[in-house]
Amino acid sequence: MEIVKGKIIDIIGKKIFPGEITIINGIIHSIRHSYKVPDVFILPGFIDSHAHIESSMLVPAEFAKAAVRHGTIATVSDPHEIANVLGIAGITYMLENAKQTPFKFYFGAPACVPATIYETSGATIGLEETEYLLSKDEIKFLSEVMNYPDVISENITVLEKIRIAKKYGKVIDGHAPGLSGENLRKYIDVGISTDHECTSLDEAVEKLKNGMKILVREGSAAKNLDELAVLIDKYTDQIMLCTDDIHPDDLESGHINLIVKKCIGKGLNLFNILKTAIINPALHYNIDPGLIKEGERCNFIIIDSLENFNVLSTYIDGKKVYDGEKLLFNENRNTKINYFNARMPAEEELKIQAVSNYVKLIEAKEGSLITGKSIIHLAEQKGKLIADPANNVLKIAVINRYLQKSPVLGFIKGFGIKKGAIAGSISHDSHNIISIGSNDIDLRTAITKIIQMQGGLVVVEGDKIDYLELPVAGLMSDQDVFTVAKGYRNLLKRSKELGSQLSSAFMTMSFMALLVIPELKIGDKGLFDVDKFQITSLYT
Repeated sequence: MEIVKGKIIDIIGKKIFPGEITIINGIIHSIRHSYKVPDVFILPGFIDSHAHIESSMLVPAEFAKAAVRHGTIATVSDPHEIANVLGIAGITYMLENAKQTPFKFYFGAPACVPATIYETSGATIGLEETEYLLSKDEIKFLSEVMNYPDVISENITVLEKIRIAKKYGKVIDGHAPGLSGENLRKYIDVGISTDHECTSLDEAVEKLKNGMKILVREGSAAKNLDELAVLIDKYTDQIMLCTDDIHPDDLESGHINLIVKKCIGKGLNLFNILKTAIINPALHYNIDPGLIKEGERCNFIIIDSLENFNVLSTYIDGKKVYDGEKLLFNENRNTKINYFNARMPAEEELKIQAVSNYVKLIEAKEGSLITGKSIIHLAEQKGKLIADPANNVLKIAVINRYLQKSPVLGFIKGFGIKKGAIAGSISHDSHNIISIGSNDIDLRTAITKIIQMQGGLVVVEGDKIDYLELPVAGLMSDQDVFTVAKGYRNLLKRSKELGSQLSSAFMTMSFMALLVIPELKIGDKGLFDVDKFQITSLYT
């Protein structure tokens, strides 16, 4: 028997009372008022309502160890990234690795693998694979249907995947940045219930009024809380909180607890905030809400205060898994799984012919997945177009990691790099190699290092090469959050020394290959105009 005392937060009843919880064999035996309690708060554990575990660069077992320190006990996880690399084998890897921990991982079946036909992925999740996944009890939902043009145009394959999800009674997640009007209604009418891509209040309100649930995202690169926080008090029952993509350095510092803390700092209602962080995702995805009730298993956390939200203890399924100083579980019997078949590009393959001096330019933006596009005039040397780092114009290259193909090249603005190059094998959605550089020599060196490591991140400046190996699918390390965060922070520091002013240059770079987010992106098959949803020429 264990007795836990503190100020108990009753989210549903909207009250806080001093009390004690008696736990017997992991079950809440009784809850009673008690006025002699320590000045701490007891509440249900947090749920991240939409997360790509792969973006933390940690395998699920290591992600769990980091998240429970911050009071998160569950994630609604889309294994979309590893599925694009390894298909069913990758999803199976995530499920099996996750089972080593008490943490509650709720995985979905990726809806768009590949995300579009305009890029090369390592696998395909077709109708047969979708049926296989959604028939499993451990697969809780159909993950974000990001190819919204196919929904609107009534693509048979996409609609059949949605039909399969309905057949098994599974929730269908959305992903529709900027969609509005009749097209939005058509997208919702097929049964898509959520969206986490809203960047403006008007966009979110339109989707809410049409019946959608909005997941307010506050991740490492995409941060929408400041714009959308007001919705928490106005549309409480339709709002959830998520990170979507969180990098290891941020996860080391905090998780959903920090989003909650920010919301409290904005003067929002405490009970409304906690409802969006705990109750709503549990209800929407039909998962264990972990309410503090007699007869329920212990799924709660103890925090120091409503100002700091520092976690003192975390309980999952009746067991204390974190005591404020150390973890009380430590499994990670990790195997490595990968798919890498890239070749090093020849020097000449990284040069761009000056067919025209006027080219289309990708414009990256701080804290956003959305890019701009413009036309720029570039100088040439010996018939080849060259980057202009002094004016923030760099070369970008995407190399197919699954087939030995020539690179696709373009130009990009917004990274600020004045020298050297960066590269990575994390590039949403298909995770081909992506690199941005000021000159061809460093660009080629960076790409070569990624191929030699069979996945990772790298910063190159002449002979100086800093890197982080990601041997699991080219997306994740098999090390703990502290080791990975330290390595990643060093790369961010080095990227800033090259001149980058972005807070997360690598994550922003990874989104430059995200062909389903406007406006101009680049994949292994060419420059991509998202508005027209087609490959476009570099030249004008």
